[in-house]
Amino acid sequence: MFSKFSLKTKIIILSILCCIGVGILAINAFENRKLHPKQENTSKTVIKSDKDNSKQPATGKLEEQAKKIQEEKDKALEEKYEQGYNAFYAKKYDEAIDAETEVINNDANFYKAYDMKGIALCYSSDYHDFQGGVALIDKALQLKPDYGHARFDKALAYELYGHYDEAIQYYKDALAVENYVWSYYGIASIYGRKGDVENTVKYLGTAVNMDPSIKNVAKDEVDFANVKNNKEFQDLLK
Repeated sequence: MFSKFSLKTKIIILSILCCIGVGILAINAFENRKLHPKQENTSKTVIKSDKDNSKQPATGKLEEQAKKIQEEKDKALEEKYEQGYNAFYAKKYDEAIDAETEVINNDANFYKAYDMKGIALCYSSDYHDFQGGVALIDKALQLKPDYGHARFDKALAYELYGHYDEAIQYYKDALAVENYVWSYYGIASIYGRKGDVENTVKYLGTAVNMDPSIKNVAKDEVDFANVKNNKEFQDLLK
């Protein structure tokens, strides 16, 4: 039937059909766009999310670096504290004070440094500062009340300056948190000064049972001068 039309008519008909086809395609494209209006925005959201996630590894690395720096600082302070500690027991009291002062200046909560500086102040011939030393030891105990070494050092400071009754009580306070042989020895030495044989033997006996080498220290201890001729005391040191 289509062959009956003239060429001109056929061209017109084909043109009309092409226009209709293009129109149909345009309508379909418009309808599809209406049905999926957020597709472009969604892809943008995904891209943004990827950017956000890319920041996480960098943040984690910074945190790791900060942690490492803090660990290195803590290690350096601990080494400086040990330097002061060793200086004190080598009777280099001023060196101990300087080392612990440096620790405290870098970390105001380093309780062990307050204790060591405090007892060094008490022993130092340059400072000979009982009140200042005890105040620093008390600062250590404020930061850590159950720190046995600070309790012991407080008792030692009181004994060093002749406050014997208070020293005995502080030694007992130290024993409440730490069963330390030198706390028993400290109490025994005070009773030895007082000439109290019974309590000297009692507390020194406990120290000797904990560490037999204490006998050798006690034999040369001037604090036991008032009881050294007592048979019970002598028997303890055999």
